[in-house]
Amino acid sequence: MKIEADIALIGLAVMGQNLILNMNDHGYKVVAYNRTAAKTNDFLAGPAKGTNIVAAETLEEVVAALAKPRKIMLMVRAGSAVDAVIDQLLPLLDKGDLIIDGGNSNFEDTERRAKSLADSGMLFIGTGVSGGEEGARNGPSIMPGGHKEAWPLVKDLFQSISAKTDSGQPCCDWVGEGGAGHFVKMVHNGIEYGDMQLICEAYDFMQHGLSMNNEQMHKVFANWDKGDLNSYLIEITAEILNFKEDGHYVLDTILDKAGQKGTGKWTGINALELGIPLTLIGEAVFARCLSALKEERVKAAETLVGPALEVITSDQETWITALGEALLAAKIISYTQGYMLMAAAAEEYQWKLQYGSIAQMWRGGCIIRSAFLDDIKNAFDKDSKLPNLLLDDYFKNSIDKTQGGWRKIVAKAIELGLPVPAMSSALSFYDGYRTARLPANLLQAQRDYFGAHTYERLDQPGKRFHTDWTGEGGDVSSSSYSV
Repeated sequence: MKIEADIALIGLAVMGQNLILNMNDHGYKVVAYNRTAAKTNDFLAGPAKGTNIVAAETLEEVVAALAKPRKIMLMVRAGSAVDAVIDQLLPLLDKGDLIIDGGNSNFEDTERRAKSLADSGMLFIGTGVSGGEEGARNGPSIMPGGHKEAWPLVKDLFQSISAKTDSGQPCCDWVGEGGAGHFVKMVHNGIEYGDMQLICEAYDFMQHGLSMNNEQMHKVFANWDKGDLNSYLIEITAEILNFKEDGHYVLDTILDKAGQKGTGKWTGINALELGIPLTLIGEAVFARCLSALKEERVKAAETLVGPALEVITSDQETWITALGEALLAAKIISYTQGYMLMAAAAEEYQWKLQYGSIAQMWRGGCIIRSAFLDDIKNAFDKDSKLPNLLLDDYFKNSIDKTQGGWRKIVAKAIELGLPVPAMSSALSFYDGYRTARLPANLLQAQRDYFGAHTYERLDQPGKRFHTDWTGEGGDVSSSSYSV
């Protein structure tokens, strides 16, 4: 008897297994496959025991078990592994069948695959899936893009297994053509890098600037989680600070050497390509790179000196309030820059991104979920063409209220010799963005002086000029272009 399952999922690491279990919970019949058959068997005998999940030992069995048009979701390592599985599947599939890449793929690879599979008559979706192990099992944020005609085939499934907002809306909607879904997931991960770094800087300021212990810091983060800073990352930070094994705080035993899988780096690279000043997220990536130089830092600490670290002993509550303000203000900048990057990409790749809908997708299930995202959705609901979050009244007023504490913390951290690269770069961005005339006029003069690159004038817009600064350069100028 033919099975005619609803969907197959290839790749039984933790995300794949939990997504399958989530689909099963919502009434979908799923075929599970892993390149290593033993892993499939262990899954069916363990977490999937007693469910309607079906095991397949070969790709031929996967295809044979599916109802048409077939829907196959890949949860394998990004890069060549995705292409390899697609190449193995193509001879087994019919035109109109759907392949879904649910891994952390680079959006440019997704663009390429979408075009290639369209030429083969196949449907393709590249979707971001965020929320980690817990999200995959209980409801992730899902960000699908690719061939729009494929969306109706999985819309009900994806929206049923996704997280839901407090009002019951699914944290999943169509993002756009080509690589749009994976691009939005990439920006999500970049903002995640920024949020995590900002929290680490606040933790470091409390620990070394205010000499607070883990229990005291736990209480501060738990309190912050009840207000404007309410978010998943603040919540888990409070729990981490309070977690003990054998009477010892686990956090204090962990090596200060951070890892990364590349999505933050991709965000920074793309920002450079599109000319977007993604300064905070860039600094968050570089902070991880600096942390990786552990051995060098240990040696440097023995010889390089900074200011004497004088612990702040007075008005501690005032400083904690200022620190919370700095965290909120810098967080606003992180999202502002992320949305600037998405807007630039939408123009470059001709995607029709719905920015309020993206905020809703991130409202539940994903790592950066927070109450703050409701305010972003409201901003774009009021003005779908809002050029910058900072120009929305809510965010402008929020910065007005918090920038005093933000400046106070950054200044004090510099005075104490505490590194705050994300908070300080965010503040520099804000001050630059609100400045009508920056010193780039001098920079343009310098470029024209040494390279005859020309410049524009305030009093004659649209025209280009070259000055013979030395009296020996002549009238010949370089061609003008921007990269």
